[in-house]
Amino acid sequence: MRTVNRRSVLAATAITAALLVTSATPTSAHPDSGGVTDEPGEVHVDDDGHLGPEAHDFDNDGPLLGEGNFDIISGAPYSKVQKNLAVAGRGERLESGVTTDVWALNGYAYTGTFSSLCSDGPGGNESGIWVWDVHNKNKPTKVGVIETVAGSKTNDVKVITNSAGDDILVMSNEVCGAGGVGGVDIYDVNDPANPVFLDRLQVDDGNPYLREVLGFVDSGIHNIYLWSRDDVDYMGLSAELDFGNFKIYDISDPAEPVLLSAWGPEDLDFADELAARGLTSFSEGTVEEWDANFDLIEEGDAYIFSGFGASANRVMHDLFVNDDGTKAYVNFWDAGMILLDISDPSDPQFVSQALDPSSTDGEVNSHSVWTEDDVVVVEGEEDFAPYGDAFLETSAGTFASIAGAIHPSGDVSGPATYVGLACDGDPVPAAGGPGEVALVQRGACAFTDKTNNVETAGYDGIVVFNDAARGDALVLMGGDPVGIPGVFIGHSDGLTLAGVASAADLSIGAAAGTVNSYGETWNGWSGLRIWDYSDPENPVLASTFDTACSALEPGTEGAEECFAGAEFTYSSHNLVIDKGIAYISWYSDGLLMVDISDPYNPVEVGRYHESGAEFEESNAGVQDIWGVYKEDNSPWVYASDRNGGLYILKAYGSGSSRNGKAPSDQG
Repeated sequence: MRTVNRRSVLAATAITAALLVTSATPTSAHPDSGGVTDEPGEVHVDDDGHLGPEAHDFDNDGPLLGEGNFDIISGAPYSKVQKNLAVAGRGERLESGVTTDVWALNGYAYTGTFSSLCSDGPGGNESGIWVWDVHNKNKPTKVGVIETVAGSKTNDVKVITNSAGDDILVMSNEVCGAGGVGGVDIYDVNDPANPVFLDRLQVDDGNPYLREVLGFVDSGIHNIYLWSRDDVDYMGLSAELDFGNFKIYDISDPAEPVLLSAWGPEDLDFADELAARGLTSFSEGTVEEWDANFDLIEEGDAYIFSGFGASANRVMHDLFVNDDGTKAYVNFWDAGMILLDISDPSDPQFVSQALDPSSTDGEVNSHSVWTEDDVVVVEGEEDFAPYGDAFLETSAGTFASIAGAIHPSGDVSGPATYVGLACDGDPVPAAGGPGEVALVQRGACAFTDKTNNVETAGYDGIVVFNDAARGDALVLMGGDPVGIPGVFIGHSDGLTLAGVASAADLSIGAAAGTVNSYGETWNGWSGLRIWDYSDPENPVLASTFDTACSALEPGTEGAEECFAGAEFTYSSHNLVIDKGIAYISWYSDGLLMVDISDPYNPVEVGRYHESGAEFEESNAGVQDIWGVYKEDNSPWVYASDRNGGLYILKAYGSGSSRNGKAPSDQG
C-alpha cells in the first residue's frame, strides 16, 4: 500500500478537478480563489504549461470525419425566417441568473434553480423545482416548489410516466453551499401540486479504489435522462467524478434505484493497457487490484482532465436515449459524442465516437444531443471562451493565459507591481502612475474583490497567478463584473514574472517586470454539429450550424446589433428535435428553430428573440434562454430564461405571428 501522502495528492487534485466539471454557464467561471466553490470553470494545461490538445490516440474503431458544409451561418438577431415563434404565456420568476432547465408532462411544466440561489432548505428561499400548471398556455400558474436540500441546487429536471402508469420526477443535486449533497431526488408527481418524496440517491465514483479508499462519493449530478423498455424503467446520469461517470440505474421501483452499470471514455482510451493488466474497466475490479495499478489511475485522471481549448476535460455532460431504448448518445465534452449500445443496460458496448476537434471553434465541448431517427443526430457545443490561443507577453517571457470572464476586454500592459492577495483589508500599495499593472496571487477571496481593490489603488490592469497548491492550472475568473481588464496565469509563470524562485521570496510592493501585452485570437462562441449516422459505426460530420452573433467578432461588419449595449452570451445550449426541426436554446440569441431534415444543409426557419430596455426590465435582465422542451405533435415550446423564468412559445406560419404577439390560445 502506498503512503497516505501520495494518495492525498491525487485526492486533492481529482476531487478538485471533479468539481470543476460544470454546465459552463456565463457564471461558471471560478468566482473566488479560496477553495473549491459550486461552479468553477477551471481549465487545465499540460506539464509544460501550455493550452491545447493532448497527444491521445483517437483512432478507435468508430470516429470518421466528414466533408460537409461547415460554413452555414444564420442571420443576425432578427434573421429573415420562414416561421416565427411568439410568446403565448409566461411563468415569471424575475431573479437574475436563477432559472435552469425546463421539462413538461401532462399539463405541468417544471423549472430548476441555479447556484446563484443556493438552497436554504425546506421553507427557505424556494430554491429547487418550480411547478407550473400550464393547462392554459396563456396563463401558466405556479402551484408549488419542490425544494432542494440545503446547500444544493438543481440544474436538471426530468419527468416521465413510468411502466406502472405513475408520473415520476427526478431532479439533480449539485453542491453549492455548506451541507449540500449531490445525487438525485426522486418524487411521485401524480398530483404535481402535492409531490411525494420517494428517495435521495447517492452517486459514487465508479473506481473502487477512489470510492472506498479515497472517499470519492456523493457526487453532484448535472444531467439526467429517463426511458422505459420492456416494462423496465431506466435513468441515465452524468456524475461529476473521475471514472465511470455515465451511470445507468433501474428505477422500476423509484424508491429503490439499482445501479446497473458505469462507463467512461477512459475505458475506451486505455482499453489495451487495461487488458494488459488483467482489468476490464476503470469501474470494475477490486481495491487491491487498483492499489497495485495506482499509476494507471493517475494516467486516467490526467486524461479525463485534459482536452482542447479553454475548458479542457473529458467528463460526461449529457445524453439522449433513442425511442427503443437500445442506443445512448453520450456527450463526453472533449472526448466528443460516443454512441453506446445499451441493449443490455448492465453492459454498455462502444459503437462509435463522433469527434472533430477542428470543427466549429476548435474546442469540441460536446454538450447536448438529440435525434429522432438514429440517422440525423444533432450535437450541441457550449463555449464561453470565444477568444482562443491566449498569451501574455512580458519582459520575462510569453505565458499561457486566459482572460477573466468578469473583466472588460482590453489590453493588459504596463509595469507590474506585486501587491499580494489584495483582499479586503489587505494593504495594497498604490500605483505609481497611470498604466500600471497589479500582479496578484490567487487565494483567500473572490477575484471580484481582488480586482476592485487594485483598481481603487490606481492600477489599470490585473494579472492573477495561481497559488502553489493548484500549480499551473488556468482559471477562468468569474464573479461580479469589474472595471479593469485582467488575465490569469499559472503559478510558476507568476513567480517568473515577479523574478523570484518561490512564493516565500515574494515581497509586496516589489517591481515585477513589465507586461507588454495580452493577446487573443477570435474563434467564436459555439454552434451545432450535425452528424450523419447512416453507418452508426462510422458517423460522418454532415455540417455545422452557427448564428451570426455567435460567429462574428465584435467590431466586424454585421456584428453591430449583437454587441450593442448590455453584455450578451452567444453560446448554444440545449436542444430537442420534433418532426425534423431542432429547437435550440441559444442564450442571448433566444430560441431557434432549425430544419435539419437535410443534415448537409440546415436552415433556420424560426426564432424567438427579444432585446432592449423594456424587455430587459420585464425579464430581470437580458434574454438568456437556457432550457427548451417541445411537446410532441403540438406547436407548444417551453423555454426557460435564466433571468425571467418560464416562457411558453407557439410556432406560427409565415406572417401569422401578428408582429410577434401571439393570439389568445387556450391549450
